[in-house]
Amino acid sequence: MALKQHHTDIKIILALTLVHYIGDFYNSFITPLLPLFIEKFSLNLAQAGLIAGLSRFLAFIVQPPVGYMADRYPTRLFALGGPLLVIVFISLSGIAPMYWLLILFVCIGSIGSSMFHPTVAGMIAPYSGRHLGFSMSIFIMGGTLAFGTGPLFITWFVDSFGLEATPWSMTIGLVVMAFLYKLVPVPEVEGMQNRGMLDSIKEVFGPVWKPVLVIWLVMVIRSYVSQSYLTFIPVLYANEGYTLVSIGSIVSLFTVAGAVSGLLAGHLADRIGYKPVFLAAHFLTTPSMFLLLLLPGNWVYPGAFLSGFFVMATIPLGVAMAQKMAPRGKSMASSLMTGLAYGIGGLLADVFSIRHILTILACIPLLTIFLIALLPKEK
Repeated sequence: MALKQHHTDIKIILALTLVHYIGDFYNSFITPLLPLFIEKFSLNLAQAGLIAGLSRFLAFIVQPPVGYMADRYPTRLFALGGPLLVIVFISLSGIAPMYWLLILFVCIGSIGSSMFHPTVAGMIAPYSGRHLGFSMSIFIMGGTLAFGTGPLFITWFVDSFGLEATPWSMTIGLVVMAFLYKLVPVPEVEGMQNRGMLDSIKEVFGPVWKPVLVIWLVMVIRSYVSQSYLTFIPVLYANEGYTLVSIGSIVSLFTVAGAVSGLLAGHLADRIGYKPVFLAAHFLTTPSMFLLLLLPGNWVYPGAFLSGFFVMATIPLGVAMAQKMAPRGKSMASSLMTGLAYGIGGLLADVFSIRHILTILACIPLLTIFLIALLPKEK
C-alpha cells in the first residue's frame, strides 16, 4: 500500500524526471531523421508515417498492460529496463541496412518507451505531497525538454559524423542509466496483487469511469494533433528547402515551448483548478497552429514555439487529473493519458498535400472545448 506524503521529495521527483528525459531524448531522434530515412530507403509518405505511427500504436498496445503490472508488482524492470531498450535500439536505427530492420529497431525502442512511461508517471504521486499538479509538470517537462533538445543533438551529430555514427550516441544514455540505477526507488504498489486485470480495472475506474473517459478523449485528440504535427513538420519544411539543422530547431522549439507551458499550467492548475487551464490552452491552440502554417521564412521559429506552447500545455494536467480520480491505479491511469495517439496522418498525406492535412488538424482542438465543459468541478 502506497504511503501518502505531505511533503514533496524533490530528489526522487528529479530522479524520475531524469528517467523520463533520457528515455525520450533518444526516442526523439526518429522524427527529425525522417527526411534522411525517406531518402535512404526511397520511402513514400505512408511508409514514413508508419515509422512514427508504429511508435504510437505500440504505446496503445503496450502501456495499459504495463500500467496494470506496475500497479501490481514492485519491480524496477519497467522503470529502468524500458529506457535501456530505447537508448540501445533507437541509436542503432541509423545503421539499419533495410527498411524492415529500421522498423524493427524503432518497434523495440518504442516498446521500451511504453514500458517506462506509465510506471514512472505512476511513481510521481506518492512523492509529490500536496503539489501533484506542479510535480507532474516537472516530470512531464523532462519528456518535453528531451523532445526539444534531442532533435537538436541528433541533427548536429548526424550532420557532423554521418547517419552511420548514431550507435556511438548511446554512450551518453548508458552512463546516465548507471547513475539512475542508484537513485530510482522500487515502485510502491496498491495492494492489488491477487486481483486479475479486469477486476483491477473495475475497482480502480468503476466509480469514476465517466470523467476519466472524458479526460482520456481530450488527451487522445490533443495527442493526435501534436504528434501529427511533430511527424510531418520535418517533411513539410524539408520539401520547402529548410536544412536538417533548421528542421531540428523547429521541432525543438515546438517541444521546449511545451515544457515551459506545462510548468506554468501545472502551477496554475494547483491554484485555480484544472478545468479553466484546459479551456484556455485548447481554445488558443487552433489559432496558434494556423499562424505557424502561414508564417514565412524565419518567422516559422516563433510560430513553432507558440504552437507547441498551447498544444502541449495540458499533458501533465490530464495525467494528474486521472491519478487524482483513480489513486489506486496511478500507473494504469497514466497509461491511458499518455499511451494513446494515432499515426494515420501519413496515409492521409499521400492523398492530400501535407499543408492541407495540417490545416485540418489545426481545427481539431476546438472540438475538445465541448468535452472539457463536461469535466466535473474540483472539490
